[in-house]
Amino acid sequence: MPQGEEPSRGLLGIDRSTPFLDQLDEPVGCIQPELHGESLGEHMFVCNDRGEMTLSQLALTVFLLAGLGLLAHRLGVSAIPAYLLSGLLLGPHEPHVTSLITPSNVTEFVAELGLVFLLFFLGLEFSLGRLNRTGRHVGLGGTLDLLTNAAVGLVVGLAAFGLSFGALILAAAVYVSSSAITVKGLIDFRRLADEETDLVLAILLFEDLAIAFVLGFAATGGGTTASTLGTVGKAIAFTGISLATSRWLSKPLDRLLDWLPREFFLLVIVGILVGMAALAKELGLSEAIGALMAGVVLAETSVREEIEERFFSFRDVFAALFFFVFGLSIDVGALGRLGWLLALAVPLTILGKTAAGYFAGRVGGFTRRQSFNAGVALIAHGEFTIILAQVAAGNARLSHAVQSDLTAFAGLYVLATATVGVVLMKESKWIGRLLFSVPKLVNEER
Repeated sequence: MPQGEEPSRGLLGIDRSTPFLDQLDEPVGCIQPELHGESLGEHMFVCNDRGEMTLSQLALTVFLLAGLGLLAHRLGVSAIPAYLLSGLLLGPHEPHVTSLITPSNVTEFVAELGLVFLLFFLGLEFSLGRLNRTGRHVGLGGTLDLLTNAAVGLVVGLAAFGLSFGALILAAAVYVSSSAITVKGLIDFRRLADEETDLVLAILLFEDLAIAFVLGFAATGGGTTASTLGTVGKAIAFTGISLATSRWLSKPLDRLLDWLPREFFLLVIVGILVGMAALAKELGLSEAIGALMAGVVLAETSVREEIEERFFSFRDVFAALFFFVFGLSIDVGALGRLGWLLALAVPLTILGKTAAGYFAGRVGGFTRRQSFNAGVALIAHGEFTIILAQVAAGNARLSHAVQSDLTAFAGLYVLATATVGVVLMKESKWIGRLLFSVPKLVNEER
């Protein structure tokens, strides 16, 4: 490498110029976001004061996450807040009494894989056929949700960062609901057969498509107007070509994947996933949008269910580590400076999501109770909020203070909205009966 040239680094700060196994011998330790001039272009975290990590600590992390995931399953709630909370408590920040886990290049690399697999699976749930079936709800409900909650997010963003690129990222993080938590709630609370569930899923589908564009420039936008518009244009083109590929090339892909021997099937799928992520990176976008669109391309193929079955365990393991590693970066001491922002954002989110779902339902022909249930189901935030903060934290055009605040806010905000959202979703029918009583028939007989 030429003298003075910075090594190329991946999404979570892994040195790509040095063989990965050689990096495992480097001392590792506490994660602290830090800016190193212009060399931080793709960094999420920089580890200083690093100490050695043992395999026993990695084993402890995996067993801890497995236990928390099982507990969350027993309680009927999403495991995402539990993974974040475990990283927060066991990480290098306060409270130091419980700081047991030392982050490392290994956990960061696995977390990067988790991000890719998580977005890949979210993309697999998006299909043009589903979009056509729920077209009316997607257009109407999605637009109302976007106008209402993007405005709510922008209010929060402007209050936090003023008129800046950071405010736009925060607005997007507040706008987008958690598909994973919402769908799990619909399943656990036996709401899949409810009529308003179609509206909920349609709005989530619209949000997934909208956030794909945001992921495209979250990592590299924020420069001049021309460069930002260029990045947005590339994101739109990349997403459009991916959707066209999903529509017009699904049958050739089907024939190819059916023809392959099963031992090579996984290799080709991984090749498509990694290849699209790499292509997005080469275009100056984020690997995240490449992974998402890889899932979209394969969503229309006949082997979609086989892909989900074969990769399901990989997704859960790596996604758990992704949320855990993000939790390691959350400094609970940030509550002192961000508490007011959370006190503003959480109530506005509850109000904005409930109102958007309610009005979308009423315009779409649903009853008041059904419309209320739809709005409450959208309150929980999760994976996309975390991913946006993670990707934006690697944008060198954002100051260190903004990166740090985005990371801390996203983690604490998800903990709050996911917990409150699941509780309200569980009790929404009871609350709906209290708010919208059925008019009693008047006996007109005298």
